[in-house]
Amino acid sequence: MNLLTNSHVRGIASKYNAASFFIDKKIEDGLGQEIAIYYKDEKITYKKLQEKINQFGNVLLALNVEMEQRILIVCYDTPDFIAAFFGAIKIGAVPIPVNTNMQPHDYEYFLNNSRSKVLVIHQNIWNLIKDRRQNFVYLEHVVVISDEPVNEPDTKDFYNWMQQASTELDCAHTSREDAAFWLYSSGSTGSPKGVIHLQHDMQYAYENYAKNILKINKNDITFSASKLFFAYGLGNGMYFPLGAGASTVLVPERPTPEVVFETIEKYRPTIFFGVPTLYGAMFNYLEQTGKKYDLSSLRVCVSAGEALPAAYVTKWKKLFNLDILDGIGSTEVLHIYLSNQIGNVREGSSGKVVPGYEAKILDENGSILPDKEIGNLWIKGDSIADRYWNLHEENKKRFHGEWFHTGDRYYRDEDGYYWYCGRADDMMKIGGIWVSPIEVESSLLEHESVLETAVVGVTNEDGLVKTKAFVVLKEGFEPSLRLENELKNFVKSRLASYKYPRIIEFVKELPKTATGKIQRFKLRQL
Repeated sequence: MNLLTNSHVRGIASKYNAASFFIDKKIEDGLGQEIAIYYKDEKITYKKLQEKINQFGNVLLALNVEMEQRILIVCYDTPDFIAAFFGAIKIGAVPIPVNTNMQPHDYEYFLNNSRSKVLVIHQNIWNLIKDRRQNFVYLEHVVVISDEPVNEPDTKDFYNWMQQASTELDCAHTSREDAAFWLYSSGSTGSPKGVIHLQHDMQYAYENYAKNILKINKNDITFSASKLFFAYGLGNGMYFPLGAGASTVLVPERPTPEVVFETIEKYRPTIFFGVPTLYGAMFNYLEQTGKKYDLSSLRVCVSAGEALPAAYVTKWKKLFNLDILDGIGSTEVLHIYLSNQIGNVREGSSGKVVPGYEAKILDENGSILPDKEIGNLWIKGDSIADRYWNLHEENKKRFHGEWFHTGDRYYRDEDGYYWYCGRADDMMKIGGIWVSPIEVESSLLEHESVLETAVVGVTNEDGLVKTKAFVVLKEGFEPSLRLENELKNFVKSRLASYKYPRIIEFVKELPKTATGKIQRFKLRQL
C-alpha cells in the first residue's frame, strides 16, 4: 500500500511547489502528450496544460503579483480554472476559488475578507458585481474570461493576456509549509470561513485517499458532478487525476441528472463522484423518464457531502451493478478521511478510517468513548488546514495540535466502521435518549413516495423535544393525512418506536448549502 505519513510529508524537500508535483513532474515523466483534460470537444494534453499554467503565472507576474498575495477565482469548471489555480501557486501566490452561484454581496465579502489583489472571473458573473467595484477595498486588477474581446476600462482580457505571455516559467522557491490556496467553508451556520491550505496538502490527500482507496492510475478518467470550487470537487476533478497522470472531464453546466448521464455516456469515465442528493435525483429521473443509460465504463462511484442512505447504495448496485463508496471529508481536512472501500462496503456507514489519517470519538469532557457510543469526531492527518483566516477564537475551538474537531457526531461499531449521526447541533434527545436525524431520514427514504427528507427536533408546548420530518414527495404522490400516517408507521416498523417522526410536513424543497448539504438549522426556525 502506498501511504504518505506525516513523517514522509516532513521529509519533502524544503523547496516544494504543488504545481511542480502535479504538473511539471508529469512532463518530466514523459506524459506530455497524454490527455489531461476532456472539455467539450477539446482534448488538452499535459504539455498544453503546463503551457497554459505557465502563461497565467506570467500574467500575474506582469501585474506585479508577489508571493503570498491572494487571487480570487470565480470560474466555471473549465481548463481556465486549472490554469489560474496552478499558475498562481507556481509563482507563490495564493488562489482562492469560490462558488460561481453566489450573490453579489457574497463576492464582496470574499474579496474584502481575503484582501485579494486580483480577481479572475467569467464575464457573466462580473456583470452582476461590477457596479460594486468601489466597495472592493483591496482589489487592483480584474481579469475577465470571455469568448468575446473584453474592452471595459480597468479590466484585463484573460485570453488576450494569456496569448501574449510566455509559456516558460520556473517555480517560485516555496516550501511545503507555505500557504498554497484557500477554500471558503460553506457557511451553513454563519459567514464563510477562509480555510488556509499548505503546499503539501493536496499531495497528502492524493496519496492516501485517491491512490489507496480509489486505486487511481494513469488509465483512469474522472468525472465529478461536484464543482472544482468545492474541496470535494477540487480533488475529484483536478488534483486526483493530475496526480496520477490520468484524465479529467470538465463540464461547466449545472450537473442535472440528464447532463450527468449524458456526460458519462459521451466521455466514458472510469470514476464518478456525486453527492447523495444527486444520486437521489438520478433515481427519480430514471423513474420519471424510463430512459436507460450505459454506465459500463465506470469501475467505481463515490459519494460524500452528507451520509448516503443505505437504500441508495442498494438501488445503485441493482441498477448498474456498481458500488457507491460513501465517505466523509471536509473543507478543513481537504478531502475524504473516512470511506468505504472497493469490495468492502457497509451500506449506510461512512466506512473505515482512510490509511494516513487517525480518528477518535470523544465525549463532551474530551474522554475517548468505547465502540457504539455516540460522540464528537476528531481527525488527525497532514492535509488538515493550517488554520482559519483571522478567526482566533474559532481556531482555538477546532484546531488542537495535530487534531481537528470536525463538529460531526459519530459512533464506531465493533468492526471499525463509522456511522454518521448528524452535526453536533442536529442531534435530538427524545425521552432522554439521543436520536440521530440521519437514521430517521434513511428510514423515510426507503419509502416509495419520498424523494428527499430532513428531520429536526422541535419543542412542543410542554417544552419537550419531538421529531419533525420535512418531506419532499416524488412526482405522482400527493400530500395527505393518509400518507402522513403511512410514513409514521413505516418508520415505526423499521426503528425503535420512540424514533418515529411525531410531525410530518410536506414541502416542495429543502433549504441547502451550495454543496447540497441540508440546512437543518433553517428548518428548526420554521
